Amino acid sequence: MAARIGSLAKAGVLNFQRKPAEISASVLRLIQHEKQVNDKVAAQKSPTFANTIAPLARLENNDGAESAIITFLQNVSTDKEVRDASSDAELKLRSFRMESLMREDVYSSVKAVMENKHDLSSLNPEDRELVKKMEVQYRRNGLGLSAEKRKKLGEIKRRLIELGVEFSRNINEKDGVILFTRQELDGLPDNYFCDRTTKVENGVEKYVVTTKYPDIVPVMQMAMSGDTRKRMMAVSEARCPENIGLLQEAIKLRLEAARLLGYQTHAEFMLEENMAKGPDHVMKFEDDLRKKLDPLATSEIKEIESLKMKDMEVAGKLYKGLFSWDYRYYANMVKERKHNVSEEEVKQYFPVDKVMRGVLDICQGVLGLRFLKVSNPSVWHNDVEMYEVWEASEDTFVGHFYLDLYPRNGKYNHACVNSIRTGYERDDGSREYPAAVMLANFPKATSSTPALLTHDDVLTLLHEFGHIFHLLCTKTRWSYFGLDSVQMDFIEAPSQMLENWGWEPSVLRKFATHHKTGELIPEKLVERLVSAKNEGAGLFNLRQLFFGLFDMAIHNTKDANIDVRTLYHTLREQITRFANDNQDACGAATFGHMMGGYDAGYYGYLFAKVFSADMYESRFVKDGIDNSHTGLDYRNVVLRPGGSRDAMISLKQFLGREPTSTAFLKSIGLADSRST
Repeated sequence: MAARIGSLAKAGVLNFQRKPAEISASVLRLIQHEKQVNDKVAAQKSPTFANTIAPLARLENNDGAESAIITFLQNVSTDKEVRDASSDAELKLRSFRMESLMREDVYSSVKAVMENKHDLSSLNPEDRELVKKMEVQYRRNGLGLSAEKRKKLGEIKRRLIELGVEFSRNINEKDGVILFTRQELDGLPDNYFCDRTTKVENGVEKYVVTTKYPDIVPVMQMAMSGDTRKRMMAVSEARCPENIGLLQEAIKLRLEAARLLGYQTHAEFMLEENMAKGPDHVMKFEDDLRKKLDPLATSEIKEIESLKMKDMEVAGKLYKGLFSWDYRYYANMVKERKHNVSEEEVKQYFPVDKVMRGVLDICQGVLGLRFLKVSNPSVWHNDVEMYEVWEASEDTFVGHFYLDLYPRNGKYNHACVNSIRTGYERDDGSREYPAAVMLANFPKATSSTPALLTHDDVLTLLHEFGHIFHLLCTKTRWSYFGLDSVQMDFIEAPSQMLENWGWEPSVLRKFATHHKTGELIPEKLVERLVSAKNEGAGLFNLRQLFFGLFDMAIHNTKDANIDVRTLYHTLREQITRFANDNQDACGAATFGHMMGGYDAGYYGYLFAKVFSADMYESRFVKDGIDNSHTGLDYRNVVLRPGGSRDAMISLKQFLGREPTSTAFLKSIGLADSRST
């Protein structure tokens, strides 16, 4: 993986160096340009694909990257003024585009093209799908309603945009901080304290611990003190209390909007375009899975309960039950004791640089790609790395991706991939190439050790690369059909499937090397790690089900008068089996998915696992995980179409049949359950 000066001439140069005034000016230019195009489309006397649909689609082709950059900077810039300007830009652009999608005059032209069956039948499949998707998009934004109802819908949508931007800004800007003594953090390894900031409080030196992932996850997994874990969790869930009110308002507005459009619930509206097609399918999927997981979780609870009882007995304390802050700690303890697997031992073999090489080697083998690191790229922070992507077997450029892997103040708090530019066909027939950004919050290097990843971090890296390569390998005429247009209950499948390589012993033994000695990870350690794969799978997947069922409870309802805090706590106790102990804080305040595009869609994480497990087991395991023919087939059949066709078409073509849940149930430790 050689480093070199990037061939940026292969793709339009992306400029991330923006001042607040430049961002504001860019928003005005984009809005002005988009209005001009919309006005011209609305004025067409004889609407056709060429004079109506194509100009609207070219807006996304030509303006998409600029729009993405100026709204992306709110998640990464170290300058709060830039972040604020970026948030404001998102608010203005989304509001304007919402209003554009509610223009009756523009819709009239789009609808005329849709109703011209002769001309529609003469289009190629992608162009025909574009017409259909556009018409549906306008209709789902209120075209067809009376002027009065459309006005009300516009007011609701504007407010929902404001709520979403404010909710996300609060999460990004408000990191929780708490001070602990060394004794209160007993159980944490010595390297956790290396270079950690300390403060003196009442004459006692204490360590500063934040709610960023590299700080909070080790505390919840390894801190022996239940009180420490309880306080840590409380700080994390209490850091954005105002978000509860924002979410509750959004729930009411979403239901009101759905009713205006003729739907009974917001979930019914959202799921219409997904693979599930409606709430009934989702609820059946989640309820059936819960019934299968409950017996497995019951046996896991007994193991955890016995461990905590012993701890309480040794400490001379009364056992009062299992609480939400006990889950990670005792689940980790079970794994260590039953399988002799220590996260601390394992991560010594996962220095970031070696893992990165290993992951890119996997992607090269599976997808037929090669990677070149760009020297001295123009980016938004010194931590950021940039890569070129090329076809492995020919001199054909594919695109770029950027990696921003470590936490800092004001940065997005979780892991995700942002689509900065979707590839498309220019008017002259040449291509503009895609660009993606991975944001993560992995532990940084310290003065004594390089940046080391846990095995869970390695899986996260593989997962996010799955999104990156889905975006980069999509090859359509219109950027309209990029990653963001893929059905929400399939979009996680390619990223989840790539995680499987992180459990393959032969793969891990190729790149997992000790950061000090260079020794390959021992076979016995890999065996123990893999044997622990489904340890705690019942409770882990019930936790995922909880998030999905909470999502459906607030969005598949005809009564939006919901006490979010009480509902969240009640469902968490009922489904995950761990008590809240009257905690006043609420995790829903930082449940970013609910205001970040996954509303009525969180079920998709488990739903998509059915497809990812089936694809992996039925094709890659069967044909060989390094079978380049299967990888190319996967790339062309599943990834390449993007959102230009229903994902079920791609699945059936790749599998040669309807997908089943057999491999999924096996992958989560339910091998004897009946498939569906």
